[in-house]
Amino acid sequence: MINFLLGVSWAAVLLGASTSFLAFYEDSFFIAILSAFIGALPGMVAVLFLEHIITNKEKHLELKKQTALLEKLLLQKENNDLQ
Repeated sequence: MINFLLGVSWAAVLLGASTSFLAFYEDSFFIAILSAFIGALPGMVAVLFLEHIITNKEKHLELKKQTALLEKLLLQKENNDLQ
């Protein structure tokens, strides 16, 4: 689901940048570049937000794996100490 939203966000970046650029291209090239940047900003914010969510999810899963491994090592150490 998040990957789909990420694709939609990138499409919003391209759509916003291209429509803003083409709307102001006849007036001035500098204004067209500036408006393309401004048109791409909402999509870029969405991309950054979704990438942050993906990164935190992966970090959480990795920490769960590390916790399971540490608990396993602790049990092995306790079993070795008892023997």
